[in-house]
Amino acid sequence: MNKNITNAEWILSKIVKPGAKNIKITGKPGTVKFQESLAVTFNGSSDGITIDKMPIEGLHEFTIELIFNPASGGNFEQRFLHCGEVQGDRVLLELRATPTHWYSDAFIKTGEDQLALIDPGLLHSLDKWYHLAYVNDNGKFSTYVNGKKELEGHLNITTLKSGKTSVGMRQNEVSWFRGAIYKIRISSSALKPESFLKF
Repeated sequence: MNKNITNAEWILSKIVKPGAKNIKITGKPGTVKFQESLAVTFNGSSDGITIDKMPIEGLHEFTIELIFNPASGGNFEQRFLHCGEVQGDRVLLELRATPTHWYSDAFIKTGEDQLALIDPGLLHSLDKWYHLAYVNDNGKFSTYVNGKKELEGHLNITTLKSGKTSVGMRQNEVSWFRGAIYKIRISSSALKPESFLKF
């Protein structure tokens, strides 16, 4: 059974508040009801959050999870989570959108090596809530949607050492996400699906 050592757990509606420390708000993200709480909405053109924290720093294994709702009407390429540097070592969780569907793209770059897990055939309907997980098990990377494994790849990596985290956009404020994000959790272990967030 996996140890779930949580490095970061963000319910976005609780950190997007005036005067929040180490948080920069770009644009005017809104909120929408999700279950008994609120999720943060992004308009796909100018809304984003930058957090002065890099929770996968120094980790040889990690799990990144999101509960999110990709909305119709967004751009084809959308980055909704960016950890690390702008151009250097980084992890990007992205999607590609058609008018009615989306498919995931998970990217990591460390040093001269990089890996993208993407398959345009793995389509999901827009305007619905999903759980997405990106798991690094000492260089074996896997993506999951609603607990079902979609893609897997391998990379000889060094650990990421610096940077920040942006949500709803790439850190240089391009590739905006359209939709809503309720929660992000980053764990310092390679979780199995039975240990994923429930929603």
